Amino acid sequence: MKTFSDFRSDTVTRPTEEMRRAMAEAEVGDDVLGDDPTVQKLEVLAASIMGKEAALFVPSGTMGNSIGVKIWTRELQEVIVEEKCHIYNMESTHMTFISRVTPRPLPSKRGALDPELVRSNVRLASVQTPQTSLICLENTHNNWGGSVIPLETFKEMRKVADEYGLKIHLDGARIFNASLASGVPVKEYARYCDSVMFCLSKGLSSPVGSMLVSDRASIDYARRVRKALGGGMRQAGVLAACGLISLTKMIDRLKEDHLRARRLAEAIYDLPGITLNPVEVETNIIVFYFNHPKITIPELLNKLKEKGILALGVFGGVRLVTHKDVDDEDVERAIKAFREILAS
Repeated sequence: MKTFSDFRSDTVTRPTEEMRRAMAEAEVGDDVLGDDPTVQKLEVLAASIMGKEAALFVPSGTMGNSIGVKIWTRELQEVIVEEKCHIYNMESTHMTFISRVTPRPLPSKRGALDPELVRSNVRLASVQTPQTSLICLENTHNNWGGSVIPLETFKEMRKVADEYGLKIHLDGARIFNASLASGVPVKEYARYCDSVMFCLSKGLSSPVGSMLVSDRASIDYARRVRKALGGGMRQAGVLAACGLISLTKMIDRLKEDHLRARRLAEAIYDLPGITLNPVEVETNIIVFYFNHPKITIPELLNKLKEKGILALGVFGGVRLVTHKDVDDEDVERAIKAFREILAS
């Protein structure tokens, strides 16, 4: 048995053997000088999949989102975000640090912002108030337990954006999870957004990297911003080679992660202290609130670790994420650990 079954995040996925071979054999050049052929292939493929003109390979999702905010905003402006979104809560305040704009967090229904609420919160520039210039969406929504944002939300948000001359950036770190769960093609989500970031290094199992897609002129500017942020990688083809495999061979298997997450949720939701609706586990993330008379969240995490299960505490609860490197045996091991800790 493994020492640990790691449910902390799908960022812990390890590259496949095929990826390791591809890294060793990758044709490379200097990407900052624009002549790494493997990076070029990845960027063309990513743009095509998302139905956009161009793409940029970046080291991380946070950098991709940072650039996405930067290219659509100016200092003294404001960005509308969902109150529990990753960009606002878990990306080291890059909106204020890099773009020098003010985030305006709004409440939502499981990550889906109400377009009318957004419309009523759009602000025009004045001496006293910042001008709203950008709306940021997230799909799937990490802190709402991998919830899938309805396509209708995107359509209505596009109307609001067009009405006020705003841009829309999508944090689509797990956009392929959303697509497989909903049946909506990723292009359909992307068509309502001016830019989309998605990750290769989560469930798609690449060791490093994310993609930012948009129109060609915006990606040309984004490339300059990436360089300014220190994201210009040289022989990056050794990493891009993994990304090509992620996008051609690793997407469909995300369905397995969804099934395992639902199986785990259905097995633990009625244990003492856990507040969880298994029906709301739509993809590969489980977030449950925990309130137990004898066990705190840190104590629960420690007890799980003692039984070989790694999980994370988030927003007054616990997060479990299924991915390529946790299998059915790991899920059963986790179920057993929860029952031993909470049912006794």
